[in-house]
Amino acid sequence: MPDRATATLTAVLVDDEQLACEELAYLLKEFPEIEIIGTGRNGLEAVDLIMKLEPDLVFLDIQMPGLDGLGVARRLKESDAEIPHFIFATAYDEYAVEAFRINAMDYLLKPIERERLAETIERAKQALQDRQRAGAAAGALTDPALDSGGAQPARLAPQRTKLLVRSQNRNFIVDSQELIYATIDDGIITLATVNFEGQSNYRTIEELQASLDSETFWRAHRSYLVNINRIKEVVPWFKSSYQLRMDDKKHTEIPVSRMQTRRLRELLRL
Repeated sequence: MPDRATATLTAVLVDDEQLACEELAYLLKEFPEIEIIGTGRNGLEAVDLIMKLEPDLVFLDIQMPGLDGLGVARRLKESDAEIPHFIFATAYDEYAVEAFRINAMDYLLKPIERERLAETIERAKQALQDRQRAGAAAGALTDPALDSGGAQPARLAPQRTKLLVRSQNRNFIVDSQELIYATIDDGIITLATVNFEGQSNYRTIEELQASLDSETFWRAHRSYLVNINRIKEVVPWFKSSYQLRMDDKKHTEIPVSRMQTRRLRELLRL
């Protein structure tokens, strides 16, 4: 295939029909630039996979139990997540207008033809290249002193050495160094400390991060802020990526986003 030097595009496949998912995976094997990193059977699984794996592409059926494909795209657009490119693969053509209204990259009708899929992959490769160029241009305009964690917001608040954590209807004050990691889900920030877990009164991860020591707390993933002194183990994961096993009671494993993998290597000299 031409342009073999193109960077790998990671993909998640979601279809409630296993045979259809397997057929698409078989077709995608002919495109070495595509790496399938996850598969799901319904819309809720799709949301979880996308939030955890941060794929470049999501091949998504329309009609699925629980949450349909269009609902998946809408839910992610309402969140603060980085949106992947959605490629709908369905047997129904009546949803195409709605799919493109929510900025779908493409709309493939089953059975999917290889030539049609090749056009889609080429479009995805071009979109990835455009995004990388835009990111490089933006990075050139960013002051490195304000970007120590890759998603480091401008510091608008003084650094805090104490944090309020709500747990079991009580408000506890803990030293910030006892914070192992923070995570956000449905707008609620959970703080995992040395002794217990609870909720934060911050509204966003960015606000919390801005109030803490940037040399200690690092945004490893858009949904996670970690205390680098509480990383117990770095676990190799998919190609050139890692998970962090934290020093909490559950030994929680936290994904490192692709954008932050390089930063991790710098932090820990991997």
